[in-house]
Amino acid sequence: MANIVAIVGRPNVGKSTLFNRLVEERKAIEDNMSGVTRDRHYGHAQWAGKFFSVIDTGGYVTGSDDVFEAEIRKQVKLAVEEADVILFVVDCIDGLTDLDSEFANELRSTTKPLYIVANKADNREKAMMAHEFYALGISDFEIYPVASASGSGTGELLDEVIKHFEDEGVEDPDAGIPKISILGRPNVGKSSYLNALLGQERSIVTDEAGTTRDAIHTRYKLFGQDFIITDTAGIRKKAKVKEDIEFYSVMRSLRTLEESDVVIIMVDATRGLEAQDINLISLGIKNNKGIMIMVNKWDLIEKDHKTMNKIKEEMLDRLGEHKWIPIIFTSVTERQRIFQAIELAVKVFENKTRRVSTSKLNDVMLQEIEKYPPPAWKGKYIKIKYVTQLPTKNPVFAFFCNLPQYIKDPYTRYLENRIRENFDFEGVPVKIVYKNK
Repeated sequence: MANIVAIVGRPNVGKSTLFNRLVEERKAIEDNMSGVTRDRHYGHAQWAGKFFSVIDTGGYVTGSDDVFEAEIRKQVKLAVEEADVILFVVDCIDGLTDLDSEFANELRSTTKPLYIVANKADNREKAMMAHEFYALGISDFEIYPVASASGSGTGELLDEVIKHFEDEGVEDPDAGIPKISILGRPNVGKSSYLNALLGQERSIVTDEAGTTRDAIHTRYKLFGQDFIITDTAGIRKKAKVKEDIEFYSVMRSLRTLEESDVVIIMVDATRGLEAQDINLISLGIKNNKGIMIMVNKWDLIEKDHKTMNKIKEEMLDRLGEHKWIPIIFTSVTERQRIFQAIELAVKVFENKTRRVSTSKLNDVMLQEIEKYPPPAWKGKYIKIKYVTQLPTKNPVFAFFCNLPQYIKDPYTRYLENRIRENFDFEGVPVKIVYKNK
């Protein structure tokens, strides 16, 4: 990844607002409460024909009661190491604080271009207050007063920042890459799974539910293929969501589902498949996503050689007609089947993008239809003459017949089952449409 800008600073100075301004999208959660952002958060931006990546970080703090303090500092340090240019955001209204000075000492050793961005400079008087930050003595560049909320001053800042980029960068380095998201209830192990796959602490992990707030995107390579894995905030029942921050976290998670190709629904083995998991699965099907169920914490279950099959059958019964959704049992802490799970997700993506030739489709399906033709309706016989897969992002099959309006749902399910038996569409919703011929 080339051309990377890291946004750092103490809590509540407007880092996420600046991040959203640069990526021109409300990707990071903004709130007046400090400590909203915890993990590193990536986005893509462009200025004057140059493309670059932006990292939003949690607020740097020491000596607080926040259980995430040490982990957030670790995430900030990783972002600084990864970046080509660092934007140290401070607050014009609050002025120079002891925490700014302490963080400046942490940044003093870096040799990378470092800009002090004096945020909340909404007018000329506040912009003049930015000069006191020269006392930090850590930057060779002038201080840039900006107002992230309105965008004032950000153009002048970016004019300077992009001078440090040797190449023009890539408009969207993630374009065309399969997107896999991990969704589920709080505390089922989503962030732990991402960290186990990457072999590094990409997401902060604690026993406290709701640790992850933003959707955390990560580029990953396995089995010779690139894909993007997204860790999301845990989703609870709407009635239990009390805080605005959790509400926006859930909204980010649901938007991530809509933008994904494959959704991994992670389930706690000690609790089984719950109503909220079923709701997420239904939402994935509604949005035509590839879906798989990953049952985590399998090490906590007392079991014999029949336990896995028994629990799998119970889950499939709850899924009803959606028995095509694959289920895998894992233990992230024991690293049991964690790579097989991502291998299964890649297989589901391949199934989602599979194209069946028209000749093969007709050879197989017309025989199946001949074995069990559509039931007659009011003395009228229905004849299906031709089948083809439509050029859509998801598997959609068109059946051409003389009386499409008389084909009922049970026969449609029969056709779908025959398609699944003869062609591998495990983990993928299959849609059937009828056209008059």
